[in-house]
Amino acid sequence: MKKALILLNMGGPNSLDEVEVFLKNMFNDKNIITVKSDLLRSFIAFMIVTSRKKEAKSNYSKIGGKSPIVGYTQKLVDKLQLCFEDIYVDFAMRYTPPYADEVIEKIKQKNIQEVTLLPLYPQYSTTTTKSSLEDFYEACKDLNLHIKHVDRFYENAIYNNLLIDRIEEVLQQHNSKDFELIFSAHSLPQSIVDKGDTYQKEVLLHVELLKSILAQRNIKFKGIHVAYQSKLGPVKWLEPSLEDKLKSLTCKKVVIFPISFTIDNSETEFELSIEYKEVAGQLGFEKYLVAKCPNDADKFVEAIKSIIH
Repeated sequence: MKKALILLNMGGPNSLDEVEVFLKNMFNDKNIITVKSDLLRSFIAFMIVTSRKKEAKSNYSKIGGKSPIVGYTQKLVDKLQLCFEDIYVDFAMRYTPPYADEVIEKIKQKNIQEVTLLPLYPQYSTTTTKSSLEDFYEACKDLNLHIKHVDRFYENAIYNNLLIDRIEEVLQQHNSKDFELIFSAHSLPQSIVDKGDTYQKEVLLHVELLKSILAQRNIKFKGIHVAYQSKLGPVKWLEPSLEDKLKSLTCKKVVIFPISFTIDNSETEFELSIEYKEVAGQLGFEKYLVAKCPNDADKFVEAIKSIIH
């Protein structure tokens, strides 16, 4: 039986021209804007896109005119393909090309019968994992495919040791005992969590697992914290915000680890590495370090092998 492994992610603009497409698709997602009326959701999406597209294009222009997510994901796919000689490996994005239907067309052409879907989100959320899986299942509903999927993988030991490696890499010659460590997670509206989304609970459980590995490896920080980034609009979001957490710290050396992302994107390379670095500078921080996501690390390839088997 011919098999495929398909990685799923939110995506990001491949050019400045795609910024508006990305925003439109994201804010028309019923898992993101959770109102029951499609018409109301379309109106809300139109208002958000209209107000945000100029600033968003400016932000993407500061990191090369596109999101890095597709490039990093392609490198990861290429490495995985070398490991899985008998399995076809590809990826689909939720809001920008390559879309699920494009990848499904390749699957049909290759006469693949069995597909494993791996959403690249360590913790489960309706806004990410559920949205990406629904999108793929909908796109292939008329095909006779045997599909299985992974819901979350934040407990995977190989993956978690890689995250600690990334923290050590960004510290380089610095002494961890002189730094605060903040695990920064993409925020969610509190209302989504209140409806039963398990994301925040899993982020906190994930942090506890990572704390235990830090202890095992004798890597000590002044303090270890959780904060949330990327809030949008006037509704209540998960707290504390990253900015508020930075304001609360008396130690002015900090390492930021983006715990909810596996692949670097605009939230890490612009928001964390540029925008919040400026905030930290204004708050008098002497050192502000942002760790890299797993991206195409060899250990991430190893982790994926263990996750899907």
